Amino acid sequence: MNELARRRFLQLTATAAALPAVSRIASAQAYPTRPVRIVVGFPAGTATDIAARLIGQWLSEHLGQPFVIENLPGANSNLATEKVEKAVPDGYTLLEISSANAQNASVYNNLNFNFIRDIAPVAGIYRAPVVMVITPSLPVKTVPEFISYAKANPGKINMASVGVGSLQHLAGEMFKSMAGIDMLHVPYRVNPMPDLLGGQVQVMFSPIAGAIEYVRAGTLRALAVTSTARSAMLPDTPIVADFVRGYEANGFSGVGAPKNTPAVVIEALNKEINAGLADPKVAARFAELGTTVTAGTPADFGTFIADETEKWARVVRAANIRLD
Repeated sequence: MNELARRRFLQLTATAAALPAVSRIASAQAYPTRPVRIVVGFPAGTATDIAARLIGQWLSEHLGQPFVIENLPGANSNLATEKVEKAVPDGYTLLEISSANAQNASVYNNLNFNFIRDIAPVAGIYRAPVVMVITPSLPVKTVPEFISYAKANPGKINMASVGVGSLQHLAGEMFKSMAGIDMLHVPYRVNPMPDLLGGQVQVMFSPIAGAIEYVRAGTLRALAVTSTARSAMLPDTPIVADFVRGYEANGFSGVGAPKNTPAVVIEALNKEINAGLADPKVAARFAELGTTVTAGTPADFGTFIADETEKWARVVRAANIRLD
């Protein structure tokens, strides 16, 4: 092969090698060209599912392709997360992230993935406090009175949750630790609200949307919300941090993608999700759920997830909570 032919061969080889990369970039820039799945690790009708459907509808309308919700409940969202982690990183399989993902990292012993390493943050959607509610038969009306009663009756207050390692459980465990009290955790596989209303359990850290009608009816007493500011849904209810300094516990939701998803895809999704959250009608719908929208960059969301993961890891270690 003469020098001219050799150069021509190398040029053609280099061009051919670059074609797949160019093709991927061109495809990403045209994204999306077909339907996109958003995998949700909880059943239809839950707050995480509703968030996915609201954002999915917005993305469908503004990006020109259907964003289809796929509910895959199980193992506190671990099944859904593993499915997305194994998906092709092309932007056509997304994960509806929740606070469960940050908690599971330390609660479960044998996960087949590393959430922070394997799921790329795309955009935050909302943060949502829970409310500390008690049965009215408990003879207290404020958080300081509750703490005093609990100290005088160690282990006699039953704290309900929807399961070991749930936000409700960990919010309660953090409260126990920071307030210096002892309560008996009672995990439920079904809704614990009937037993709380009946007085079989005395306290629960409940999603606001699930408790507010009982609070308004006077069948439950709201002592405090777990955010750093009062909730618009319960404006007369103080925050836990007014009495237990530094306390904060929020659920959250957002969108993630498999690692190595093209940056141009993540940026396109982030831009459009933020536009949706800025829409007054969308923001109002989230407010009705007791949540606050949290627009920001992928890096902002990634930093928040890392901070939440470490915070809940400290709670899990202190309470010695582990699941297989």
